[in-house]
Amino acid sequence: MKNINPIKLGHIDFDSPLILAPMAGICTPPFRLLMEELGAGGTVSELISCHGINYGNQKTLDMIKIDEREKNIGIQLFGEDPESMAKAAKVIETYQPKFVDINMGCPVRKVVTKGGGSALLKEIDKLGHFFDTVRSAINIPLSIKIRTGWDESDLNADKIEKIALNSGIEWVAIHGRTRAQQYTGLANWDYLEEFAKESTLPIIGNGDLHQPHQVRKRLDETHCSALMIARGALRNPFIFLESFLDSTESHESLFNGHDYFEAIDRLYKHTCLTFENERTRIVQMRKLIVWFAAGFPYAAKFREMMFKSADLDESMKISEDYFKSLGNSAKAINYDEVFMSSGHG
Repeated sequence: MKNINPIKLGHIDFDSPLILAPMAGICTPPFRLLMEELGAGGTVSELISCHGINYGNQKTLDMIKIDEREKNIGIQLFGEDPESMAKAAKVIETYQPKFVDINMGCPVRKVVTKGGGSALLKEIDKLGHFFDTVRSAINIPLSIKIRTGWDESDLNADKIEKIALNSGIEWVAIHGRTRAQQYTGLANWDYLEEFAKESTLPIIGNGDLHQPHQVRKRLDETHCSALMIARGALRNPFIFLESFLDSTESHESLFNGHDYFEAIDRLYKHTCLTFENERTRIVQMRKLIVWFAAGFPYAAKFREMMFKSADLDESMKISEDYFKSLGNSAKAINYDEVFMSSGHG
C-alpha cells in the first residue's frame, strides 16, 4: 500500500491529495462524512445559491449545515453578483467550514443564463473585482472551481489563475472539460497537466477519475497538487482507499458485499442524525445505495426491489440481505456506459 500523505493547499492541511468533488444533490453531510471515513482527504459541498442564502430560504440554509465530525469541508457558493456572493460568504463563514469555494464550472442552463457557474469564464476582465469583493468579506480561505474554458476556442484557465493569484485565491480546482462539452467527451488531461505545470497557485485536477487504477496512475504522473473524484465515488465508495492500494488494473473492486453493507450502515446512521424528515432520509439513502450496487450481480432486480420498498427500514433490510448474500462476489463495472451525465463532475 502506498503512503497516504497529508498535503497543504494554501492555509489548509488535507489528509490526502484525493478530495471529494462537489456534486449536486449528493454532497450532503452524511455522504461527505462517509467519504472522509473512507479515505477522502477533504470534501466540498454541493453548490449553494448565494441568493437563497441572502433571502433566508430555510431549505438553502439547511444545505450549509456541517456535521461536527467533518474535518476538511468547504462550502461551494454560486451566483453572478459579487456583492451578493460576498454577503452570502459571510453567512457561510458562521457555519465554520474550512474554506469557501466559488463555483465557476456548473454548465447547467438555469445557472449559466443568470450569469453564474461557467458563465463567469466568459468575462474574465470582471473577475478581479468579483474575487476581491468575496475575498475581503471573509477570514477563511477562498478557492475557485473552474473549467478549461467556455469552449475549445477559448481555453483560458491560465488567465483566470493569474487573476485569482492576485486576488488572494488559495487554489484552483479545474474540471478538464469546457462548458460547451457539458459532461460529454473526455477530460483534457494534456491541458490540465500543462496548466498545473505552469501555474503558481496549487491546482486540483478533476475529470474522468472513475477507477482506482486511473487515480493511482494520475497520482504517479501529475503536476497537480491534488485530485478531485466525483462520480467514481458513487459507483465505488472505497475509491479513495483503493487508489492507494497496490493492485492490478482490474475493474473488480477489492471490497466485497459485506464491506459495502458496512458502509451503507454507516451512511444510514449519519443520515438519520442529519435529516429529521423521513422522506428526505429515504430519498437520500435509496439513490446512493442503488448506485453502490452498480456492477454487482442482479443489480437491476435489486434496484427494482429498493424502489418498491415501503419505507427506509424495509429498504435497509433489502440492502442487508442483498449485499451480505454477495459474499466475495466480484464487482465488475462497464465503465464505457454513460453514468450520471449531468451535474456530477
